[in-house]
Amino acid sequence: MRTWLQPRAGFQPASEVALNSSKKDRQDACPAAENPLLKRSLNPLRHFLLVLLLTLSSSGFSLAAPALSEIEQSRLREALSPLHEQYDPAEQMLRRPFSSPGYHTTLKGGMVHPTRDSLTYAAALLDTGDAELLERAQAILKRVISLQDQDPQNRTYGIWPWFLEESLAQMSPPDWNWADFCGVQLLQAALDHRERLKPEILAMVDAAIRHAANSIRKRNVGPGYTNIAIMGVYVTLVAAELYQLPDLHQYALERLRRFYDYTREQGAFTEYNSPTYTLVALKELARLRQHAKSPEANPLVEELYQFAWKEIAAHFHPPARQWAGPHSRAYRSLMTAEHWAFLDRATDHRISFGSDKPSLDEARAPMPCPRELESFFSNLPAPREHVQTFLRGTPSIIGTTYLHPAFTLGSVNRGDFWNQRRAVLAYWGSAEKPAYLHLRCLHDGYDFAAAQLFSVQRQGRVLAGIAFAIDGGDRHVSLDRIKNGTIAARDLRFRFEFGGSAAERLLSTPKALKEPVQINFGPVQITLEVPVAFFGEEPVRWEAGRERGESWLDLVLLRGEDRLVDFTQLNAAAVAVALQITADDEAFPQVWSQRQADTLALKWAGLELSFPAKPAAAKSLRFRALRAEADSPQVGGTRTAEP
Repeated sequence: MRTWLQPRAGFQPASEVALNSSKKDRQDACPAAENPLLKRSLNPLRHFLLVLLLTLSSSGFSLAAPALSEIEQSRLREALSPLHEQYDPAEQMLRRPFSSPGYHTTLKGGMVHPTRDSLTYAAALLDTGDAELLERAQAILKRVISLQDQDPQNRTYGIWPWFLEESLAQMSPPDWNWADFCGVQLLQAALDHRERLKPEILAMVDAAIRHAANSIRKRNVGPGYTNIAIMGVYVTLVAAELYQLPDLHQYALERLRRFYDYTREQGAFTEYNSPTYTLVALKELARLRQHAKSPEANPLVEELYQFAWKEIAAHFHPPARQWAGPHSRAYRSLMTAEHWAFLDRATDHRISFGSDKPSLDEARAPMPCPRELESFFSNLPAPREHVQTFLRGTPSIIGTTYLHPAFTLGSVNRGDFWNQRRAVLAYWGSAEKPAYLHLRCLHDGYDFAAAQLFSVQRQGRVLAGIAFAIDGGDRHVSLDRIKNGTIAARDLRFRFEFGGSAAERLLSTPKALKEPVQINFGPVQITLEVPVAFFGEEPVRWEAGRERGESWLDLVLLRGEDRLVDFTQLNAAAVAVALQITADDEAFPQVWSQRQADTLALKWAGLELSFPAKPAAAKSLRFRALRAEADSPQVGGTRTAEP
């Protein structure tokens, strides 16, 4: 059975939801009177409370967070406990071992003092209401705010460095998102603790928020940068309401409408199905639900909040308790105790995920799951296939997720191998012992973003082709693009990474390059084949290994002394992969392949794929793959499905 989780019929353009009435009508009328959210079936009490909330909100009634209950205080203090040990009174910031995703910072190791995390800690300290911790919080606010660039003439105006140890001038490049992330935390202090802060500290907080909001407005991120687009709305809208800034308020509402309409048009967040950033977006939408007073913003925010939950529900695999792929952005492949605790709280513990780990802002930013979606997190009675268009265009970006009680397999039809991508991803096993398979491309041991994926999927089968973009990113999709089509490399390989409980398996390499590999994990049978692989004149070979909690099968394209690799001079550089996952003893069909000029054509088990076999510019690769598919006969695999 194939299902598509759609935004409900009430998900309308902003112009239809919020702009039909005149300005005077919107000022005079009850903001909830025509709210489309209230037209759904609600019990009388819930209806009354929502109308009351929206009405009070529009009239300027304070929505400051109430005092925490005894239980909430206890959980907050538990969440704060390990952070107290990291506090450095000398620098008045948190201090911890250095870590990074591999870009923006030039630091390589040692101990660092993070700006964003220190502000998050300060906001949580304020929430405790403890007088002693109030002094620590104010010290942190003063210290971190001093690191903000507050000169409007500077390129980095309104933002912070990641760490005390590295100035904005030393970063490569600075991260403009820090205006958003830090602005959010400062607003928590300004909204709920104004009366408790010293006048000089409050003045610093208010000024820093305004600088951050100005930076966000100047940068004006587009709606495709999902989490920052929403977070920027929160900072600018709530700051505009707090400080009564009409011009900024108008900007924030226009930005929200633009994001709303864009998301509706696309049918998904551009940062699609992200275990990291869908949750960031959801949290900021939850903050907007609480703090935004504008009657024009409320219905749009509510629809987007529901939309985010639907995306999570559509991709959750209850048997393994994992967030099924493909993932646009993720920093790890397995869900953590924080994810499970979030779902526990979101369902008010009606569905238990076995984790009660508290978070710093669980009471401040509750994110309840809509009751009608809870069943998606508790059981999977039968296999289903979810096909969704994430980004409409030429070509469109389409994700396919097959959820079977024994496993799940997800892929995206167009993607790359940036370290945050999970373009081809499978899970199986149990909640206690989940396992995963993740396809990666590694350049000198780090994920290589210039490798481009083209794929088709039906249920438990994925047919994929991989080519190389001469203008793609190296470690990042955009921050370090390849120059002149050339990289320095001593190693380049594709990795079939097995993690979780599957890492316990010591894998064996096939005897020949094109020989299928079959691996059994209990009832789950995984078979993969590389029918075609070439990289110039380099001999391609298999390697297997295991370390640091992972096992792998590697297809090695290049290995040896450090050398320059000019992709523009390679006549052919491409890899084809056929992957089958089944819970039955199902035969593995033969893969047909044919190279015609610079195009590689594949057919397998009713799936068909054509893609470029010679490196080219990324845009050219996408266009040529689209044209090749259009010119070839359809065998059922190449398709576009509505979300």
